[in-house]
Amino acid sequence: MTVTEDYIDASGGDWDEVIERAQATSAERLVVNMGPQHPSTHGVLRLILTLDGETCTEARVGIGYLHTGIEKNMEYRTWTQGTTFVTRMDYLTPLFNETAYCLAVERLLDVTDRIPERAEVIRVLVMELNRIASHFVAMATFGMELGATTVMTNGFREREMVLDILELITGLRMNHAYVRPGGVAQDLPPGAVGKIRELLKEMPKRIQTMRKLLDENPVYLARTRDVAYLNLPGCMALGVTGPLLRASGLAWDLRKAKPYCGYENYEFDVPVSDGGDVYARYRVRMAEMTESLKIIEQCLDKLQPGPVMIEDAKIGWPAKLALGPDGMGNSPDHIAHIMSGSMEALIHHFKLVTEGFRVPAGQAYAAVESAKGELGCHAVSDGGTRPYRVHFRDPSFTHLQAVAAMCEGGTVADVIAAVASIDPVMGGVDR
Repeated sequence: MTVTEDYIDASGGDWDEVIERAQATSAERLVVNMGPQHPSTHGVLRLILTLDGETCTEARVGIGYLHTGIEKNMEYRTWTQGTTFVTRMDYLTPLFNETAYCLAVERLLDVTDRIPERAEVIRVLVMELNRIASHFVAMATFGMELGATTVMTNGFREREMVLDILELITGLRMNHAYVRPGGVAQDLPPGAVGKIRELLKEMPKRIQTMRKLLDENPVYLARTRDVAYLNLPGCMALGVTGPLLRASGLAWDLRKAKPYCGYENYEFDVPVSDGGDVYARYRVRMAEMTESLKIIEQCLDKLQPGPVMIEDAKIGWPAKLALGPDGMGNSPDHIAHIMSGSMEALIHHFKLVTEGFRVPAGQAYAAVESAKGELGCHAVSDGGTRPYRVHFRDPSFTHLQAVAAMCEGGTVADVIAAVASIDPVMGGVDR
């Protein structure tokens, strides 16, 4: 890798060649594996490090240990069933995965402008809640990796407040499959708005407590200031987006630059820092949580009565769900309609559930500003009831390219901080 003030030239290579080059030198270097394990590397990530004493002279990333096969499996499921797969990719940002996928499907269907306004507001609401939860995990795991157990316990404690609300809204803490093509699975349940308002009142105090622990902590500053530095040209060369890019000085946020789901109607700032190091990435994420709270409050003010699923019965499943006597969710009005009111409706419902709806042939790309950066979905249809191909641009996958640029020349301890500041999730990498 060649680094100058103007550009970074990053090139790959075969691992055997790397070993040969290391062995050919007279210097005594140690090649070690860091991982694949979970505690110190945000998932089953393998880092192959060449060490000269405590200095990391070469860093290579080994991926592929999770093997979910999600993208391939989606080719054998209906378009609606695809949401249950994509939500499991980056399992810390499931609602962003679902929204990116559904936006791409809706573009293929040419129904983007027909999504109910209430559904759009709810999508923004749950995504911003998800952003806060994801950033708290980033802070918590970072604290754990540096030995700060109080930061870890606090981070997971605050995240629980958000997950309780997401569970109330979607029925699950994670892997929600809540955002569906055409809208969302169901409306906000009774009591959800009140719980969210309680969160808005309490969460600023919790964020401030976290900042008191870290903002001016001398040990934390020593481990994060001027560590894993990556300047703006380096970010641009490596495709870095999200908090990492904004921590290097560029206020690029898809919610502002290329709005979706009505984000152009919300007032919020894009936190930026020119530090370019681990500490700057931490400060950007903390500031983003505060901005997310502003957006959530605006969502509650924008909620107006109305449907949460597209009116086209050939696309949208019933979204007025309730708990039935059998313990399963159902829509009583819809069941009465298909079971006793219309044989044609019963047949149509059966075909919609078993076969799925057809999507016109073509391809579409949709991207959202995930908690970790630009998350894009490229969906291809051959005109059938199942995707021909779905491929994701996951920010964790892209950002792992930056490991070498961040780590080489630093110490072994800095490698831990560098990976933590990227906040990768291997479920999004090994799709």
